[in-house]
Amino acid sequence: MAYLSESQVRVAARRDSRVLAKSMDSAAALRESVRADSDDARYDIFLCHSVSDAELVQGAKTILEKHNLRVYVDWIVDPQMDRSAVTSDTARKLRSRMRHCDSLLYIFSRNSRRSRWMPWELGYFDGFKGTVGILPITDDNGTIDFSQEEYLGLYPKVEITDTALFVNRTKAMPVPASDKENYRSFQRWISGTDKLRP
Repeated sequence: MAYLSESQVRVAARRDSRVLAKSMDSAAALRESVRADSDDARYDIFLCHSVSDAELVQGAKTILEKHNLRVYVDWIVDPQMDRSAVTSDTARKLRSRMRHCDSLLYIFSRNSRRSRWMPWELGYFDGFKGTVGILPITDDNGTIDFSQEEYLGLYPKVEITDTALFVNRTKAMPVPASDKENYRSFQRWISGTDKLRP
């Protein structure tokens, strides 16, 4: 088991047939190709992310969907929302969408530190439902640094294999595969039987 790397996620994004343009603006391409879901649509995952990570977000979404999970990404499902213009309507819409999601995965990347929305989404979802996990995306050397985001150590990390998603209690590094007691399947975790809450 291992964290996702930037190159793995970018490859998945580029293979996704919904990416219609080769431009760096993945968000614009996807807005043209995705039909908005109804306001009460249910999702397995609310994907919390930095808007600067459009390609990484698309790749992570693609990987998660291959595991038969429904994934909410605001600029894909609700393209009418403008994250650069913070309004009470934007916050109301995001809260409504979060209430219709079983879990929140926080994409930890180089850009996530600069996001002002991500800590708000994380805090709201944690207080509302509690099934919050961190989806680290490492650099291509496998390096990741949580040192300036100590609060993320409160939440389990998600690791992905070709066949399954696993949730573990580690604060920064993957747990050795031999330490099976720290792992739960993602489906078991979101079902509420074992949320691994601190």
